[in-house]
Amino acid sequence: MPLDPQFRTVLDTLATAGFAGLTGGDAPTVRERYRTLALSRRGPGFVPEPVAGVEDTTADDVPVRVYTPAEDRGIAVVYLHGGGWVVGDLDTHDPLCRRVANALGAVVVSVDYRLAPEHPFPAGLDDAGTVLRWTLARHPDRPVGAAGDSAGASLAAGLALRARDAGLPLAGQLLFYPATDPAMTSQSVRDNGEGYFLTHADMAWFLAQYLPGGGTGVPEVDLLAADVAGVAPAVVATAEFDPLRDEGAAYAEHLAAAGVPVEHVPGPGLIHGYAAFLGVVDGADATTVRALGSFGRVLTG
Repeated sequence: MPLDPQFRTVLDTLATAGFAGLTGGDAPTVRERYRTLALSRRGPGFVPEPVAGVEDTTADDVPVRVYTPAEDRGIAVVYLHGGGWVVGDLDTHDPLCRRVANALGAVVVSVDYRLAPEHPFPAGLDDAGTVLRWTLARHPDRPVGAAGDSAGASLAAGLALRARDAGLPLAGQLLFYPATDPAMTSQSVRDNGEGYFLTHADMAWFLAQYLPGGGTGVPEVDLLAADVAGVAPAVVATAEFDPLRDEGAAYAEHLAAAGVPVEHVPGPGLIHGYAAFLGVVDGADATTVRALGSFGRVLTG
């Protein structure tokens, strides 16, 4: 289907404002640009989605923000924000984590993991593992899942590999438009690598900061080549006009071929990052709700 007209308006507004892509400059400059963009979507009258509680704390020295849902259904989720492993923080993803908490009825532990290039692979993934173990210890009677968007989804998928290898009881994984192919060989990279928010050049720059060697052959990054047998059941959500669309869909097929229960939730008409546009683009809301509903069913059995 064509690009969602509400996203066409978003992209036109960004273009008018001179926003040609996420990258350009050094890491601190890119972080500030991303943070400004994320916060600007909320507007002067923005009111955060109410939750029962928000606590900033540490999980064995890793900073986290813990959300208690308005209606607790006995689930816990470790959430890993997107941003190319270089940008993003607890504040940029606060609205999305509130939505995840309330939609699932889950305690959500949002991870402020270390960022590249100051802290390249595997620092962020190590932090994710630390927080998963902390969450499991703190909530031994709850099913615990891992979720993330974009680079955070790739971290969640890598975390699922590590949890399997360590025998940790990860109940499920929710991957919003994950990066799974560091070689960036898919057709959607060629078709959607310009003009749809995330560009091919952005992707290459982010990967170079995170894994200067390129990531090929590193299972937690080169996920399409990884042995995924026995990892936690998954929900993989993709977007039609996303450079990462095909590798996300291919990862869902890779999981299924290995016998992993998986559901692929396509995002017709949507672009990369759509889960951050809740309340702005109706189609983004609908697809996010569908993916969260599927993930909730995974976690509750």
